[in-house]
Formats: sequence, C-alpha cells, structure tokens
Amino acid sequence: MFLSTIGVIHFASSIISLITGTVVLYKSKGTTPHKQIGYIYTISMFIVLATSFMLYRLHGTFGVLHWFAVISSITLLLGIVPMFIKPKEYLKLHYGFMYWSVIGLYCAFFAEVLTRIPFILKVDTNIIPIFYSLVGVATALVSAIGSIYFRKYKEKWNALIDDSKNNLEI
Repeated sequence: MFLSTIGVIHFASSIISLITGTVVLYKSKGTTPHKQIGYIYTISMFIVLATSFMLYRLHGTFGVLHWFAVISSITLLLGIVPMFIKPKEYLKLHYGFMYWSVIGLYCAFFAEVLTRIPFILKVDTNIIPIFYSLVGVATALVSAIGSIYFRKYKEKWNALIDDSKNNLEI
C-alpha cells in the first residue's frame, strides 16, 4: 500500500477518518464542533473510498473487498445527503447511516490489521482462505459490537431528536 502516493493518501485519510469518526460518535450531536468534525470525517472518507478504488486496480479483480467499499460509499452518501435535502426524519436517517459508516470503517480497520498477521508470522500455506476468514471474523465481531451499541443508543438519540423538534416548535 505504501508503494505509491495513492497508498499514502489512502492511509493518511483512513487515520483521519478513524479519529474524526470516533470523535463524532462520542461527542454531543448537532453542535458546531460536531458539524465541523463531521465534515472532516465525510471528506476524508470520500478520499479513503476514492483511493480504495484506485488501489483495487492493482489486484486486477473485483472481489469482496470492492463490494465492501461500494457498500461503504452508499452508506456514507445515505448519511450525508439527508442533511442537505432534509426529508422527513432526516436526522434519524443521518445518525443511522453515519453511525454505520463509522462502524464499517472500524470493520475495515480491524480486517486490515488481522490480515497482516499471516504475513508477519510468515505462513507458508495458501494465504487466500486465511485472508478471507480473518476479514470475515473482523467484520462479524466489529459489526456485532456496533449493533449492540446502536440498539443501546438508538432510543436515546431518537428521544433527543424528538425533544429538539418539540423545543423548536415552541
């Protein structure tokens, strides 16, 4: 990945996305810092996704990781577009899709880390089944943990959104 400028940009944008995505999840919603950090997250994620498709050209095939990048692109768009067009329940759409955008980024991060293990341990067998197994394990574990937290906080977020609507109507 670091053999090209695109790889370096991809890596740097990934780190920025991980940091800003985490901050946005844990800080108060709707504040000026939330919006500013959220824009940084969104821009850096667009860069991550754009460069990921550029890096995929090196492999010559469109595989499962490509589909994860497509899903991540759709999730990011579905999280940010409601903030501009303001459909009914736009805040709920925003927090739901943006939450899963960040969780998807965590999945990618842990998959990337785990798939390096066989290379570090110098595994001599066919690495492809091990690679995909580790991607699956990382994605399943992070998604399961993310799902638990999403269910835990969803009602709280909905209540905050409903309260803010009532306060705006007063």
